[in-house]
Amino acid sequence: MQGVVPAAGEGTRLRPLTDEQPKGLVTVDEQPLLTHVFETLLEAGVDELVVVVGYRKAQIVDHYGDAYRGVPITYVHQREQLGLGHAISLVEPHVDGPFVVLNGDNVFGGSIAPAVERFETTEADLVLLCEEVDRETARATGVVDVDDGAVTEIVEKPAEPPSRLVTTGCYVLPTEIFHALELAAPSERGEYELSEAVGLLAAAGMDVQPVRIPGPRVNVNTTDDIERASRLLEE
Repeated sequence: MQGVVPAAGEGTRLRPLTDEQPKGLVTVDEQPLLTHVFETLLEAGVDELVVVVGYRKAQIVDHYGDAYRGVPITYVHQREQLGLGHAISLVEPHVDGPFVVLNGDNVFGGSIAPAVERFETTEADLVLLCEEVDRETARATGVVDVDDGAVTEIVEKPAEPPSRLVTTGCYVLPTEIFHALELAAPSERGEYELSEAVGLLAAAGMDVQPVRIPGPRVNVNTTDDIERASRLLEE
């Protein structure tokens, strides 16, 4: 299975660390952030990487070249930062079946393999790796609404979260996601959200299943997050 890594953002909240380098090359526990992401994908069985690059993209390409530990890498350029959904839409010519998405700023203490296994061993059309958080945290992210074990929609940053189950930046997606992304409308920020496209597939009757994260996770956005992620990797 192919693994898609969105890594085009500027990482503004990590400045000055990202003034002269992309976020994916910021060091976490003595390795670039993207290295940890690639390792997580390879451990889950991914045999090809598609990396969406943008800000200071040449540094990422120069660092990793055309392969990581023997796994080939294809680079896709996102010229405008128009959201995660837009980034995923750009990889359509480079994927040939279901694929795993893992955001390029996530460090996992456990494996994402359970999400891949759920997709491969059940009739699920789409799988979300999720975690349970407090309601205050839920208000700041994508909240998963579940009915009878299936995801009905993902609500972005709701004032009143329908649950405490949230997305983790890891998805196992079918190729139908590209058509759904074409139908998705931009958000108020002018960005195209992957969550809306997932909701469209759920509304169309696809079986969208949540899988709970088997260990801790750190979304690296600030210098404090770097310290938390480093401690997690040292455990």
